[in-house]
Amino acid sequence: MHINKEDLNELEFPELLSEIAPFAYSHKTAERIAELRPMEIDEAELSLKKTSEFLTSFESSNAIPFDEYEDIEAELKLMLIENFRLDNKAFIKIKNITEQIGRLQKFFPTFSETFPNLLEEVKDIEFHREIIDKIDKVFNRFGEVKNEASPILKTLRTEIQHAKKAIQENFNKSLTTYADILEDIRETIIDDQRVLAVKSGFKKRVPGRVLGISKTGSITYIQPENVVKHYFKLRENEDEEKKEIDKILRKLTTQIAEFQPWLEEYQNYIFNLDLTRAKAKFAEKINGVLPKINRHKTLRLKEAFHPLLWLRNTAENKKIYPQTLTLTEHNRIICISGPNAGGKSITLKTVGLLQLMIQSGILVPVHPKSEMFFFDKIMTDIGDNQSIENHLSTYSSRLKKMSGIIREADANTLLLIDEFGTGSDPELGGALAESFLEFFYDKKSFAIITTHYTNIKLVVEQLPNAENAAMLFDENSLEPLYKLEVGQAGSSFTFEVAEKNKIPRFIIRNARAKVEKDVVNLDKTIVKLQQEKFEVEKLKSNLTTQKESVEDKRENLQKLNEQLEQKLFNFQKLYEEEHRKLQFGNKIEAFINSYINGKSRKDVVKDFVKILEQEKFRKLGSDKVESKKLQVIKRKITQQLKKVEVKEKIEETNTKLEEKRKSERAVWLKPGQRVRITGSTSVGTIEKISKNKVVVNYGTFKTTIDEDELERI
Repeated sequence: MHINKEDLNELEFPELLSEIAPFAYSHKTAERIAELRPMEIDEAELSLKKTSEFLTSFESSNAIPFDEYEDIEAELKLMLIENFRLDNKAFIKIKNITEQIGRLQKFFPTFSETFPNLLEEVKDIEFHREIIDKIDKVFNRFGEVKNEASPILKTLRTEIQHAKKAIQENFNKSLTTYADILEDIRETIIDDQRVLAVKSGFKKRVPGRVLGISKTGSITYIQPENVVKHYFKLRENEDEEKKEIDKILRKLTTQIAEFQPWLEEYQNYIFNLDLTRAKAKFAEKINGVLPKINRHKTLRLKEAFHPLLWLRNTAENKKIYPQTLTLTEHNRIICISGPNAGGKSITLKTVGLLQLMIQSGILVPVHPKSEMFFFDKIMTDIGDNQSIENHLSTYSSRLKKMSGIIREADANTLLLIDEFGTGSDPELGGALAESFLEFFYDKKSFAIITTHYTNIKLVVEQLPNAENAAMLFDENSLEPLYKLEVGQAGSSFTFEVAEKNKIPRFIIRNARAKVEKDVVNLDKTIVKLQQEKFEVEKLKSNLTTQKESVEDKRENLQKLNEQLEQKLFNFQKLYEEEHRKLQFGNKIEAFINSYINGKSRKDVVKDFVKILEQEKFRKLGSDKVESKKLQVIKRKITQQLKKVEVKEKIEETNTKLEEKRKSERAVWLKPGQRVRITGSTSVGTIEKISKNKVVVNYGTFKTTIDEDELERI
C-alpha cells in the first residue's frame, strides 16, 4: 500500500502507534510497533486474526501462558565466536525463552478451536528440550553454578568450606587467647579478612601478618598465624574454583551454540507474539474488534469511533459520538456538509485512521457487524498546509497537494479531503473544486470530502454513485449533534451561528441582503427538508405502531366473538334440557292425578311404561348422536390441546427470548446509545431513561416511548 509520511501524520497514525508501544514487553518490539505500516491484505488479515484470538484470551479463563522476557539477540551473535563464554545471566535468558516455547506448544493444541492461527504459527517450530536440560545440569534455580556441575568443582567447594570453617574456628580461639591485649573493638575487616585489633604496645606478643595500623598508630591490625595458612589455602581453592567454572561455562556455551538456528527462530517467534499481544492489549483498551474483511469493494462502518479521541475523552469523562457510513462501488463518494465544529473533519480522520489500522493488522473500535476492504492508496488533504519554508500560501499549498493527488488517484484510492475547494474566490474556487470532483468520480476513486460550497452539493446530487451527507445541528439551540446523516446535504447555519455568537443583528441583516436570494433560500430549504424528513420518519413510526395496535385489537375482538358464540350455544343447550325435564314432570303429574281420580292402576302403569319406552328410545338415539358429537368434540379438544401445547411452548420460548432481550437491553440501554423504534428506519439517540420510559432525541424533535419498543443500532 502507498501512503506518504505527511498523510500518516495528518491522520495521526504515529500518535496511535505510540499508544500501542508501551504494551510491549521488549523495547525492540516497541521499536517495531513504531515502524508498523499498512501491509498486503493476506498478511494483514492473518495478523488481525491472531490479534483477535489473543484478545479473546483476556476475556476468558484460557489465559495464554506468555510472560515477560529478556531478548537474546546479543547472545545469539556472541555464542558463535570461537572460545567465547556466555555469562550466567545469558544462559538463564536462553532457558526462559526455550521454556516459553515449550509451554506455548503444549497450550495451543489444547484450545485449537479458540486459537487456530496462533497454533498454526507455533506448531511447526522444532522444540529442543535438551537446551533446558543442559542448562539445568549446570545452574540451580537461583542462576548459580551447581556443585554437581563437575566432580572437580564439587571437591574444590568442599575444601573451600573446610578452609572457611578452620579460619573461623582459629580466629575465635585467637580472640579468646589475646583478649587482654585487644582494643575495645576487638576485631575488624581488612581486604575481606578478619583481623585482630591489637594494642600497638603488645603487637609483638601476637604472631601473624600485620595488615594495617590505625591513623593514630595506637592499633595494629594482625591476622593470627593459625589463620594465615588456612587463608592462603582458601584463596588458592577459590582461584581454582573460578577456573573450573570458566571451563564449565565455555563447554556449555559450545553445547548451546549448536542450537543457535533454533534459538534464533525462538527469538523471532517471541518478538512476533509480543507484537501480537501488544496490539491485543491496545484493542482491549479501545474496544477494538475484527470486522468482516471484504475482497470486494464494500466498506460499512457501524458505530465507528476515533481511537485517539476515544482515549482522550474517556480519560476526561467526556462523551464521544460514533459515526456510521457506507462506501461501495455504487456509492463511492460522500460529500459531508454542515456547520463548522460539527464533526466533519473528525469523521474524515476517523475513516482514514481506521483504514490505516486495519491494513496494519490493528483491531478497530467499530460495531462487530462492520465491513471493511483494502485500498492501494490513501491520500489526504486535511487542515492548514501553509508552507513557511517554501513561501507558499495555504491555497497554493493545497493546490500543489491536489496536483499530486490528481496524478496518482485511481479506482483503488481512498481520498479524504477537508474543506474541498476553499482558499480562493468562492465562485472560481468552487468551479475548480467541481472539476476536481468530476475528475475523481470519472477515475472511480473512493472519496469522503467536506464542503460548504452549494455548487458541490448540487453536483453530488446529480452523480448516481455519489451521495450528500450532513453533520446534524439542532436548529433551536444551534448546538452540533455530532451525528452524520447520509442522504441529504447540510446547512452551514452561517447567519444563525453568527447571531448566536453575538454578532450585531444589523450586520447580519446587511449580510443577508448582500447574499444572493437563491443561495439563502436553498440554505433554508435544506434546513426545512431536514425537519420534514424527521417529521415523516416520526409519522411513519407512529403509523406502524397504530397498525400493530389495530391488528392486536382485531385479534382480541375475534377471540371475544368466539367466546360469546360458545356461551350462547351452552345456554341454548341448557334451556332445551330444562324444558324437556319440565315436560316429563308434567306427564308424571298427570299420571298421579288420573290415578287419584279413579283410573285403574293397570292402565296408569301401561301408559307410564309406554312413556318409559319412548324416553328409552329417545335416550338411546340421543346417546348415539351425543356419542358422535362427543367423538367430534374429543377430536377437536385433542387438536385444541395440541395447539395449546404448541402455543405454550411458543409462549415459553418467547418468554425466554424476551428475558434474554431484557438482560441484553439492560447492558446497552443507556443515555447516548443510538436506537430506533422496531419496524422503523429513523435513528435517534437516547437522552434520558425514567423507569420503563425512554426519551429519544431525533435531532430536531424528541419522543417518549417504552423501552421494549426500541432496538439497538
